[in-house]
Amino acid sequence: MRKFNTNKNIIILLILAIIVVTTISITAANRAREGETNIVQSMVNDTVGAVDKVITAPGRWLASGTNAVSNLINTYKENEQLKSKIDQYDEVALENTNHEKEIEQLKEELALNQTLTSFQKVTANVITRSPDTWQDMLVVDKGSADGIESNMAVMSQKGLVGRIVEVNVHTSKVELLTSDNTNTNHFPIRITSDGGDSFGVLASYDSETQQLIASEITGEEDIKEGDVVQTSGLGGNSPANLAIGTVVKVKPDSFGLNREVYIKPYTQMYDISVVTIVQRMVEAGE
Repeated sequence: MRKFNTNKNIIILLILAIIVVTTISITAANRAREGETNIVQSMVNDTVGAVDKVITAPGRWLASGTNAVSNLINTYKENEQLKSKIDQYDEVALENTNHEKEIEQLKEELALNQTLTSFQKVTANVITRSPDTWQDMLVVDKGSADGIESNMAVMSQKGLVGRIVEVNVHTSKVELLTSDNTNTNHFPIRITSDGGDSFGVLASYDSETQQLIASEITGEEDIKEGDVVQTSGLGGNSPANLAIGTVVKVKPDSFGLNREVYIKPYTQMYDISVVTIVQRMVEAGE
């Protein structure tokens, strides 16, 4: 009985194998002939495809998520690099602006030195300008070791800016024409007009208009806008012929007895980084 059952099972398996082989053969023949599958194969293929889709879906989702996270990280890194480059660009642009400004000031100082051919002079850099005395005082990097003395006139860019009031070995203090200290900023001046020269003294500075004011004007010459103002050299404390600025307007003083001359200085008083200290006139034969 057991033997019969074994033989029966074998026969059933053979029949199933024959059916499968026959089905595959017929399917292959139909595909080769018509390019279509039968119902059985179609069901098998659809079932296998659905199972494959279900099995591979988590993998595809995980791969997609990984790619998204990777892209996000790469985008963040690129943004940080771009921000860094933008910051560097701003720094470079600022440095270039500062360098251009320094070059322009040095060019102006060089042009000024070329006009002061009859003077001995020393070029110095501004190293300190205290906020509380911004309008009055600055410190330069030249001192007695460089031949600097008190009361020497100080030029910058195109014109006079002040005088030396304190000298150390390697530094000096410059009091500007904008100072209210009448003991140091009173330079004797000469105003050159078509009718001749007028003389006076620098008296004060108008911070609102950024103009120098000269008083004690001598002579009756007609002073008009655009006339050139220079140091006169009278008094012996400063050389003559140092450029100061040009006349803007002339009006009576508060007493109505004299004239006040408003002068536009050649130099921007609030933007000084390099100065030229005029030591003295070059003597004949030097």
